[in-house]
Amino acid sequence: MKKIVLIFTLFIGSFGFAQQELKLDIADALIIKSIEFSYEKYLTDESSIGISALFNLAEQSTNFRYNENTMITPYYRHYFTTNSQWNLFGEGFLGINSGKYKVISIGNPEISYEKYTDGALGIAVGTKYIASGGLTIDLYGGLGRNLFGSNSPVIVPRIGLNVGWRF
Repeated sequence: MKKIVLIFTLFIGSFGFAQQELKLDIADALIIKSIEFSYEKYLTDESSIGISALFNLAEQSTNFRYNENTMITPYYRHYFTTNSQWNLFGEGFLGINSGKYKVISIGNPEISYEKYTDGALGIAVGTKYIASGGLTIDLYGGLGRNLFGSNSPVIVPRIGLNVGWRF
């Protein structure tokens, strides 16, 4: 019974610090023709958890595009400062991604693609600006490595310029 009360108290207490953000990655939308939405919930002034969902809208034959067609990325961020406007952060993430990987066959001039689904573990660093009215802008970059598949890309990028709202 004590364990249930403790878990319930921790669960309810996690909602007491009600800093949350909804964001859109505008760099992906404008440059790479994909959409990425993010939700972030602050645990303390120095840490947060979040999840991002990326949907690639570019044609497979486009020269400059992500290999991933979809990617769901849960992440944890640690903020190195508690400045109310500018923060630097480090991020650890797990990217569950799927897409099509280019297969080159010797003697066959046609390009073919194989579908894949994989999970990447990675890190990123970035900075965040928080306006007094609730507007947030964060810029980050990092890399992950796919761990499970043999027909998936080895490296998974995590790059973004998010604009969002804190509530």
